[in-house]
Amino acid sequence: MEIKRDKYLGDLIDRMHNGMIKVVTGVRRCGKTYLLFTLFKNHLHDSGVKDTQIIELALDDEENARYRDPTTLSKYLRSRVADDGNRYYVLLDEVQYAISDDELHGDEPPRLYGVLNGLLRLRNVDVYVTGSNSKLLSTDVMTQFRGRGDEVNVRPFSFAEFMEGFNGDIYQGWSEYVTYGGMPLILSMKTDQQKVRYLEGLFTETYLKDIVSRNKLTKTQELDDLVSVLASTIGALTNPSKIEATFKSVLHSRISANTIAAYISYLQEAFLIEEARRYDIKGRKHIGSPKKYFFVDLGLRNARLGFRQVEQTHLMENIIYNELRMRGYNVDVGVVEKRGKENGKDYRTWLEVDFVASLGSVRYYLQSALHLPDAEKIAQETASFSEIADNFKKIVLVCDVMKASRDESGILFMSVYDFLLNADSLNW
Repeated sequence: MEIKRDKYLGDLIDRMHNGMIKVVTGVRRCGKTYLLFTLFKNHLHDSGVKDTQIIELALDDEENARYRDPTTLSKYLRSRVADDGNRYYVLLDEVQYAISDDELHGDEPPRLYGVLNGLLRLRNVDVYVTGSNSKLLSTDVMTQFRGRGDEVNVRPFSFAEFMEGFNGDIYQGWSEYVTYGGMPLILSMKTDQQKVRYLEGLFTETYLKDIVSRNKLTKTQELDDLVSVLASTIGALTNPSKIEATFKSVLHSRISANTIAAYISYLQEAFLIEEARRYDIKGRKHIGSPKKYFFVDLGLRNARLGFRQVEQTHLMENIIYNELRMRGYNVDVGVVEKRGKENGKDYRTWLEVDFVASLGSVRYYLQSALHLPDAEKIAQETASFSEIADNFKKIVLVCDVMKASRDESGILFMSVYDFLLNADSLNW
């Protein structure tokens, strides 16, 4: 069954002919190639574009190894473009293969960027590229592409996308999704054993090897251990110093906080993890450290821990975070100060809001609650909301089937299934 991925396809269609390089980024094996070379290419065909107008090249294919040289690549692409009144579409897959290690670690920008910028000078060319390393692409979009890069970040299947291809009800789907995640090939696998081996091998043989090779790392065991530590702490505040203490006390390692910070950045550059910073809601400012780290895919996270630490509360938080990011929101962990008197003494404490989701002038405050069995639990989950004076929508997501409703304070209570399966759910 074909998963349509309408959100990302729409992102590409909206950016057609905008005079910029469309950079499709995301973790490897999340479906970037299928999006660009199948779904988007089908759209071009449906729009009347002929095959001769589509120039596609997969640079991770050894048969195309010669085109990893930027000069050779430029000559080939330009030879395929004719001045015949037609528009040509250049689709390049995994373009980081056209950047050498010397260029990566040098002071000058890689020649690849010059090749891509040069194509934009041909007025009848529209350029689309994919890549799996944000250090080479995402963070360079506005600088090396001189303001002519436009990023579309693709993630593994959301829960709604996963359910398009899952043969079962939402409860069975949820159980599968929180265990094996949304990497596209998972849906085609029949047994748990297949899924486990695929995810474990993908992490070890693809992601970690890529990171080690690209960054010329020698202490690979420490990187491996760090991934496991981060996988164990999703939903918890941490920082390199805390992790350093864990390495010293538990693993008897002398790895420094600076090295840990560098390794975390490598994992982020490979799109494996993302950070959520703390945001002081009343003070309207970000707080530096500690932060929360979330995995782009829960199946990959669980694979690192041998599918042992399956805490539903933290997994649900990770899924909500990924959904908000997929919808385009900037996501922070909110903190709000509460002051009062108790037994005649002043007190000051900080309450947490699981997520502050912002997009332009729009903001939502969200709490993730696995269950709300009684009034005491409801009061606990909504305590931080009571300290927020603004009028942005406040939402509690619950892992139960329930009809969306509001309490007397205007707080919206909603099933996490409704939130995930309805793209407009935040506007209820």
